[in-house]
Amino acid sequence: MTTGLTTIIYPVKDLDRAKAVFRALLEVEPYADEPYYVGFRAAGQELGLDPNGHAKGMTGPVPYWQVPDLRARLAALLDAGAELLQDAQDVGGGKLIASVRDADGNLVGLLQEPVA
Repeated sequence: MTTGLTTIIYPVKDLDRAKAVFRALLEVEPYADEPYYVGFRAAGQELGLDPNGHAKGMTGPVPYWQVPDLRARLAALLDAGAELLQDAQDVGGGKLIASVRDADGNLVGLLQEPVA
């Protein structure tokens, strides 16, 4: 089960230009502004910019579905025929992410918030 689509990560080549574009679109400042990730929060959504995304195999924006048990959901997707792109990884504070490619090459991300 998923609790919804909560995050979209864009692979970017020029972080400063991408930041300016999304700052203009969202009309908010980033809550995280690091050389490896820039994150915005607006309208209950997170939008991230990943300057290493292309090197990780991201070919476009990746939607991240929030799930209560990332490892279980990842295993279910792999059993269903998805191809692993990024295994479960803690990206800070216990937040886990992973991503797969479906049979048509679409990228699907999973996100699990830290367990309280």
